[in-house]
Amino acid sequence: QVQLVESGGGLAQAGGSLRLSCAASGRTSGYYAVGWFRQAPGKERDFVAAISWNGDSTAYADSVKGRFTISRDNAKNTVYLQMNSLKPEDTAIYYCAADNWGGTPKSSRYRYDYWGQGTQVTVSS
Repeated sequence: QVQLVESGGGLAQAGGSLRLSCAASGRTSGYYAVGWFRQAPGKERDFVAAISWNGDSTAYADSVKGRFTISRDNAKNTVYLQMNSLKPEDTAIYYCAADNWGGTPKSSRYRYDYWGQGTQVTVSS
């Protein structure tokens, strides 16, 4: 089993920044891709960003390109999501997910095996 714990959520003003962290533990393969997803009330869980196992490849949703940056520190088993120029429409619960044996970034939530519990991000206008 792989455990994922998100942190760093909170309240920010429009135009502000937050950095989310996703710490992995347990039986990680060392070859796992990580994705960030978000879910607003009454909406589907949508793809935000993903990163390959070694950090060489990333993918972003169009809605966050140029504002969000995903990165990872494998020595710490942690993936980060730096969110800049936040907008009220970024308000959601943010989840990280791991594909333990698939090292490439992917945007479909069905391709991920493990999920964290989520962290709330609220952006005020």
